[in-house]
Amino acid sequence: MEDQLSAVVREKLADAVEMEFPPGMRREQVLPGVPGKAHAITGMRRAGKTFYLFQCLQDALARGADRERLVYFNFEDERLEGMTAARLSQIVEAYYQRFPEFRRKAEVLFCFDEIQIVPGWERFVRRLMDSEKVRVCLSGSSAKMLSREVATSMRGRAMETVITPFSFREFATARGVAVPAQDAVPAARARSLLQKTLDDYLRIGGFPEALHVSSEQDRVNLLQGYVDSVLFRDVAERHAVGNLVALRAFVRQLLRNPAKEFSVSKIAADFASRGIAVSKETLLAFLDYFEDAFLVAPISIFSRSERRRQVNPRKLYLADHSLAAAFSPSAGIDRGRLLENVVACELARKTRDLAYVRTSGGLEVDFIATAFDGSRHLIQVASDVSSRQTWAREVKALLEAKEETRDATTWLLCEVMPPADFEMPEKVNVMPLCQWLCGRDLK
Repeated sequence: MEDQLSAVVREKLADAVEMEFPPGMRREQVLPGVPGKAHAITGMRRAGKTFYLFQCLQDALARGADRERLVYFNFEDERLEGMTAARLSQIVEAYYQRFPEFRRKAEVLFCFDEIQIVPGWERFVRRLMDSEKVRVCLSGSSAKMLSREVATSMRGRAMETVITPFSFREFATARGVAVPAQDAVPAARARSLLQKTLDDYLRIGGFPEALHVSSEQDRVNLLQGYVDSVLFRDVAERHAVGNLVALRAFVRQLLRNPAKEFSVSKIAADFASRGIAVSKETLLAFLDYFEDAFLVAPISIFSRSERRRQVNPRKLYLADHSLAAAFSPSAGIDRGRLLENVVACELARKTRDLAYVRTSGGLEVDFIATAFDGSRHLIQVASDVSSRQTWAREVKALLEAKEETRDATTWLLCEVMPPADFEMPEKVNVMPLCQWLCGRDLK
């Protein structure tokens, strides 16, 4: 075992400093500019974490780093079975035996892919950063890489960058569609092309691999396979879940109902009536596991009262809207809910806090987003506000929420703009959804 593992490590290191970095779609995420930190690259399976590690390596090469000082090491290799934290040091020692001139003289970038497979990895990384002149990037499919226990072991030495499925901008770029500059107003032909691209985005989704699958059936099978990997590898195996029937039934229930309020108590009661034996407490644990694996993102009601946040139902959003169609009947999901899920994912990338609003009059606003500068924005998402009834309903909710949250700006993001003769309240800003998804800020 000892000799075999050592040989595999040496072989992988030889490949690591000679391989050509594979091409991939450039991602928008930027590593935090805080020195002395390990960078944990997390996110749902198949969202593109490995290619982001290669992007980090390519960027370092473009800045002038020697190719030999850029090391990619993937732990998802059956030949490394039995690797322990105590043996992780062999990777570093084998590297410096080959390149002793770099040790503590020149900075080396180590990119460790799926390192969470090795229990106790965080102690190794902390010691490596304390003892050598290195930068470290880590990837993993579980948010537990930055859990309280890991953060304690790392002594605050890690910062997280979440890689999500493609945003609309990234999807358009990957399809060869020009994305207008932030303040530019696209011409009619460009607007039509962007709208067509949005239609494709809603149909295909943002997982990189799905862009190259032409068959609808193959794409559904692909996406269902992603979810199965999350269920069995990131949930069932990691958390020793035995009730797989309830686990699969619960995830199907959630994935078929994006952008909707949900009640775990009601789901548990429904399961009991269908003969699926599972407690509310177990379902709550499952929900935590799904969130931990970046499959879903529940948001709470906006309130200064912790009790109100706890007793009111949460709304559920998916890692990517395409998962809803993959697990839904052929009739599909309402377009408005898919658009709302797209906006939720974009806001999660851009803001530091997200909630939904229910006014004292019982009206609902889809989101209140708190930006990193502390500004707040009330946001309503609508597919079509060309009817006066729909327009009046959406605007009324925004105005009522504005009265209760006076420091927030109000925005209506819609695919089909209201007719020119509709009364436009001074406090409500209206923006085409495509324009906002292309990067225009809420100001």
